[in-house]
Order: sequence, then structure tokens, then C-alpha cells
Amino acid sequence: MKYELNMNSQHNLLALAESYLRESVAPIAARLDADQNALQNAFKELGARGLLGLRVPEKWGGAGVSACVNSAFQEMVARYSGALAFLQTQHQSAALMITNSDSSALKQEYLPHLATGKRCLGVGFSQLRRPGKPLLNALPTESGFLLNGEVPWVTGFGCFKEFIAAATLPDGQAVFGIVPFFNTIQESGGEIVFSQPLQLIAMTSTNTVTAHLSNWFLPKQRVVFIKQAGWIQENDKKNVLNPAFFALGCARAGLDIVEAAAKNKPFSFICETFEALNRELKDCRARCYNLLDNNSYSFAEKLQLRAWAIELAVRCAHAAITVSSGAANYQYHAAGRVYREALVFTVSAQTSEVMAATLKRLIHSVENSIPHVTFRL
Repeated sequence: MKYELNMNSQHNLLALAESYLRESVAPIAARLDADQNALQNAFKELGARGLLGLRVPEKWGGAGVSACVNSAFQEMVARYSGALAFLQTQHQSAALMITNSDSSALKQEYLPHLATGKRCLGVGFSQLRRPGKPLLNALPTESGFLLNGEVPWVTGFGCFKEFIAAATLPDGQAVFGIVPFFNTIQESGGEIVFSQPLQLIAMTSTNTVTAHLSNWFLPKQRVVFIKQAGWIQENDKKNVLNPAFFALGCARAGLDIVEAAAKNKPFSFICETFEALNRELKDCRARCYNLLDNNSYSFAEKLQLRAWAIELAVRCAHAAITVSSGAANYQYHAAGRVYREALVFTVSAQTSEVMAATLKRLIHSVENSIPHVTFRL
């Protein structure tokens, strides 16, 4: 079934997404967390609605939405299914990379098919954040690059057929190129092999694996772009607020559970808790959107908001656990799933600065909530 999408109406796009997520994704969120086939079908349904190329320009078949609308979409998906949010953002990130590539051939090959999911891509570049010896190296040759090493985290095995891998060049630059997302041996002897899906605490259905590359030849024609040394650090600073919207969506998911409990249990303190957390969430959310893509605010200010969103997601998820009582211990209870998702979004795209800000926020919360008491022996 095909769905019409008015590309000139970003409001219609979000309304379309909200309707599908609320009616079709929310009721099976627990299944999506564990069942890779169900998750992949939900991913395909986003494509059927033209929702997999939000930042791809309209001339290439995408929606060409603003950063604000894109963030609203990411927040919305995270509210209804953390697994679906995590999977689709890999593809959306790859689509944006190809959009920003200088290769017209790759743009023509991929971009017209990304929004609908006819072509699906993952990404594997988080290893660039790790200090020390590069995990994946690239050796320049006359016609391309030889890749050796591993990509420790690649999400979407079995769903995506290709992914964009980032390898470090001898001069510290990073080459990004498209490689197969299935075990492959080249005629030259180059090989790419994937591990079994990693046993993660949440979102196991996303099939996150490790890729091992041995003398894999990456031809120049498959290169998306080459970035200067330190690019990942600069990019993380520039986009430090972006992952906060997944945390905001997760916080809303926790509050959905608290709100439902407030209607079903005769305890006024549940209503009071919902109202207090909901006010805080609205405040944090408003500030995040005000600062998004606004260069007049400093990196430190955006970093503090990111830490607040993370902490708020965990507190709202903890509140969902609390109001669910013993039922929260069941494996497929919504509160437990949301709590696990909050843990994932705590460390997603984490840098040392984000780690420090998150810990500082936790310390300040304790200092501000517990009165100082002098004990006498």
C-alpha cells in the first residue's frame, strides 16, 4: 500500500508519522524490541510512508525537512519504540552523508531510493571517537584503499545490505566508504566478516554486530568523502544537542506509563509526580528546541541541556518502574523496556564531555535534593 506525502507540508509529515507510530507501533513495542523481523517490517512501513529520507533534498526524493522537524520526528519515534528509533537513525545518518558527498554518481545511485527504503544503509564510524590506535585502518592505493581492522558497532545486520564504514588514513584523516553488510570475499582475497549479533541490554532486535575487514579493497568510486583529522570531535561538538531528542522521546514514553497509572490507581501522589515531571519535560524540551541549530548559544550550554535530557529520561523511566510496582519485573513489561532504552540513550554518541556533563548533573541532583545533616556520635 502506498501513502501520499505532501513534501511541502512538514506538519503533514509529522502528523502522518504520529498516526502510524501511535496506532501501529506503540501496541507492539515490546515485540519490536526482541523480534528482528517485526522491527524490520516496521522500518519498511516508515519507508512506505516516505519517512526514511527526511534530510534528503526534495529533488532527490527526500523530504528536505528542517533540523527542528527532523528532531521532532526522532523524538516521536523514540517515544513509541526505542528499537525502531535506533534502527532508522542509522539509515537517516547514512542518507545525510551521501547527501553531503561530492560524488554525483553515489547521489544518483542512492538518494532517489533512500526515503522509501528501497535502498537501505547503515553506518559504522563511532570507532573514530576512541582514543589510541585506530581500530580500522585505510592504506591508499592507486585506485582506492585497503581496509584492515574492525568496526566494533554496526547496527542493522540482516536489514541493511550495505553500510558506510570509516577508516583512518596514515595522516590521521578518515575515509568513509560503502561496503557490503554481509560476509563477502573479494576476488583479490579481501574479506569482510561479521560477528553474531551482540548481546545487548536493550534493542537486541536491531542486530548490532562487529565487522572484521582483512585487506578489503575500497575503490575510489565507493568513497563517500574524506574528512580531516579530528573531524569526529568537531562534528560531535557541532551536533551535541541532536541525541538529546531521543532522550526526550524516551522520557515522554516513561511519562505515558505514569499518566496511565495515575488514571487507574487511586493515589494522588502519582498525579502529582506526573504533573511535576511533565512540567520539567516541557521546560527541557522547549529549551532544547530553542537552542537547536542556534549558533548564538555556546557548546557548554547545549551540553548542559543534553545532560539534563539524559537525566530526565532515566528519572521518568524510573518513575514508570515505580508506579508499575512488581509487574515491572516481567520481561516484556513496557516500564522495563523504557528503562533499558533510557540506559541506551544515556551512552549513545557519548563523548568524554557528554560523560562528564551527565555525571556532573547527577552529582548536582543529589546535592540539591538531600539536606546537609550533622551527625554526632
